[in-house]
Amino acid sequence: MLGVDLSQELYHDYEVFGADIICRSSFVIRGFYKLDITKKQNVSALIRNLNPDVIIHAAAWTDVDGCELDPKRAYRINSEGTKNVAIACRATGVTLIYISTDFVFDGKKKSPYKETDRTDPLSIYADSKLRGEAAVKKILKEYFILRTSWLYGKHGKNFVDTILRKAKTDNILKVVDDQVGSPTYSKDLAKAIRALISVIARSPAKGGTTKKSQKMKYGTYHISNSGAVSWYDYAKEILKLTKSQTKVVPISSKELDRPAQRPKVSVLDNSKFVKFTGHDMRNWQGAIREYVVIARPST
Repeated sequence: MLGVDLSQELYHDYEVFGADIICRSSFVIRGFYKLDITKKQNVSALIRNLNPDVIIHAAAWTDVDGCELDPKRAYRINSEGTKNVAIACRATGVTLIYISTDFVFDGKKKSPYKETDRTDPLSIYADSKLRGEAAVKKILKEYFILRTSWLYGKHGKNFVDTILRKAKTDNILKVVDDQVGSPTYSKDLAKAIRALISVIARSPAKGGTTKKSQKMKYGTYHISNSGAVSWYDYAKEILKLTKSQTKVVPISSKELDRPAQRPKVSVLDNSKFVKFTGHDMRNWQGAIREYVVIARPST
């Protein structure tokens, strides 16, 4: 989902290569490589051969409940896979951008989470991603960890499409109302990452023109569409945009009884990223309107 949008966002101005565990025909890039990030030697060989300036590590197993039921696979992909990528980046001097998640927080904070807030993952998925973050921090000096939230987009399974699909056959949908976050459109995240890459490209280390006194501020950043909403109100907004008559009924997380626990509140504070790049994130309402009314009907 994010990979396709990134390739489309970046290929006009950069030499872009893609890699995934299966072949993808929808990438708009110079070259595509089949790669399993759990294979350390394969990861190192590919990165060494391509010798890129920047790697965007968006590969992950994002099935939250699936991770809870199969922890070994979750840690193998999200933790060890990320460690393999970081080691390869260190060997070739590549800047790494690692996509992480809002789920690293426990959801007890009432205000938006800052990058400096204490992490406390509630699920195997969240813990495996946090361990990926730890590996990146331990292995590399030149890295960006980008935490995002509630991602949706045209090229992957997501909550928006699920709601719209079920609304075609069901008169009533039950959706949890005690989890609050910031839905993020994958195209908006791709644009934000492009803004970050523009900053990286201007740095002296990458042959750019940024003054040496302006030290690159590597580290962790939060990126999501702005604003906050519960899954219940989010579902209602989605159906409102399509003028659907399907009724949405609120239920609790306990009633839903999913294998993995989710944070009650995982809204992210984007101010650090906005200050660093100058790129602001639009509100979630504008993003979902564009997706549902403009982008999705062509699928």
